[in-house]
Amino acid sequence: MKDFLIIGGGVIGMMTAWQLADAGHEVNLVEQGTCSGEASWAGGGIVSPLYPWRYPTPISQLASWSEGRYAELTAHLAEETGIDPEFRRKGLIYLDVEDEIRAVEWARHVDKPLSRIDSYAVYAREPWLVAGIEGGLWMPTLGSLRNPRLGRALRAKLEALPNVALHEHCRVERLVVNRGHANGVDTTAGRFTAGSVILCGGAWTSQLLDPLGISLPIRPVKGQMMIFKTPTVSGSRQWLERVVLRDGRYLIPRSDGRVLVGSTLEEAGFDKTPTWKARNSLYASAISILPALAECEIEHHWSGLRPGAPEGLPFIGEFPGVADLFVNAGHYRNGLVLAPAATRLLVDELLGRTPIIDPTPFRPTVRLVSSETQVVTG
Repeated sequence: MKDFLIIGGGVIGMMTAWQLADAGHEVNLVEQGTCSGEASWAGGGIVSPLYPWRYPTPISQLASWSEGRYAELTAHLAEETGIDPEFRRKGLIYLDVEDEIRAVEWARHVDKPLSRIDSYAVYAREPWLVAGIEGGLWMPTLGSLRNPRLGRALRAKLEALPNVALHEHCRVERLVVNRGHANGVDTTAGRFTAGSVILCGGAWTSQLLDPLGISLPIRPVKGQMMIFKTPTVSGSRQWLERVVLRDGRYLIPRSDGRVLVGSTLEEAGFDKTPTWKARNSLYASAISILPALAECEIEHHWSGLRPGAPEGLPFIGEFPGVADLFVNAGHYRNGLVLAPAATRLLVDELLGRTPIIDPTPFRPTVRLVSSETQVVTG
């Protein structure tokens, strides 16, 4: 029997496994598809909430802790695995921010560099943006990375650890709870047991809990994105060098010249089918920010499912009433942003360490739908 069993092989699940293994524990990780194949792959890779001043304070605390660690984390993964997540810290330009005063006040309060820049300063940074921009907000410390590469690097790191076992294409059929304690799962590959069970199932987390009669308010929120292939303009200069955000849509540059545009917010259940309506909307948003993209090939259009939770606050910690059953899910649009801090916070609880921040706002509060179905015996 392993010390810990993790359900879900996204960035949250893999970072949790890495930290527990580094602490000397034996870990099984079970993933219904391939590791980092869902929301962790489908997102844009911005290492900050899009409009951080609009989130509750606990989100800002997690985000601040995480942002300061991505440079070292990605460099470590690149050196050990040979897979570079391509972390870039080139800043973010905000355009047409309605609550600009609130944003600046938030930045001053949390000691975050965010300043108003004029039209000249905008075009000095990004000369190919649409004409007529009168100015914007500038956050120089924002970073981004290529999240598919981060996922591959984390997977390679775990594969190299002797005390971690990865089980991909392994679907969980039910959680096993005996006498009020979770101690394993039944899967399509058989039963796995452990001292503690950790749910990192993203948008699917609530489905895992339903057979126990536990209702956790996490729902799938569909998001569609596209990527354009652009040419190099002159030397190493690309058409876009920095993240640009306008009217809730963003452009994210990659080091090879590609530009991502995202993303939609759709209540469509577990349907991940890309649609022409979203494609047209994303295209319009992209060229309204960077008109030259109209000349470029759309290389790929895809969708993913975010794990939506009330106020965007993830659930992190042990479930009340079911000992040894833990959760780290519901990060909504900020799974990648919060991952280093969210996983560290849970691992601190699992190992009895002093938490990095107050864990109280993230503790899971659940509603038992039926007390008769709360316990599944082995």
